[in-house]
Amino acid sequence: MIDLYFAATPNGLKARLFMEEAQLPYRLITVSLSKGEQFKPEFLAISPNNKIPAIVDHEPAGGGEPIMMFESGAIMLYLAEKTGRLIPADARGRAEVLQWLFWQMAGLGPMAGQIGHFNIYAPEKVPYAIDRYTRETSRLYGVLNQQLADRVFIAGDFSIADIACYPWIVPHEAHGQELQAFPHLKRWFETMAARPATLRVYQDVENVYAPKQPALSEEERRVLFGQSASSNSRV
Repeated sequence: MIDLYFAATPNGLKARLFMEEAQLPYRLITVSLSKGEQFKPEFLAISPNNKIPAIVDHEPAGGGEPIMMFESGAIMLYLAEKTGRLIPADARGRAEVLQWLFWQMAGLGPMAGQIGHFNIYAPEKVPYAIDRYTRETSRLYGVLNQQLADRVFIAGDFSIADIACYPWIVPHEAHGQELQAFPHLKRWFETMAARPATLRVYQDVENVYAPKQPALSEEERRVLFGQSASSNSRV
């Protein structure tokens, strides 16, 4: 059994999508980010970066003590290798998947996350930041659109590359992007949205990425965006 520490963010959702696509037995443990549960000592012992998702694999390959993991990309790669699912066995196919997984982790996620923050959560409009991150996110959408021009899925066969990227395209409106401008990406997005695992994962997820200002209290805003190095203390 695997414990999945989860909140319905793109990174949390991609970890849950893997569990559903691979049909792995898992226990979902919801972490309330606005209440600061990610800073509890017991959670920091698993995820020292105070971020979700995190997992505890109680039945690791080869036995022994449970394996604790944080960072969504590392989790997906670990589980793909453990199960032999959703990652190619051959070197070329594996390399193709890994570069797109890391592209999402290093590019699409951070840039889309920044424009989502400045469009939705920032207490005041910062035109330079909005323009900067809208443009870069648009460029990244274009890169993915071009990659999908001659294939159904990002790295050929369906893989963790697709699972990693999809939740970051779901909030495209909050990113200031129109999928009609990226026809190959739009076709892929609709294919992903119709998958049974996607439908299961998203059926109880509220549209927290709608392009509007959420109602956050000052305390919730402080918890979500006002942390410093001292927030990671486990004592």
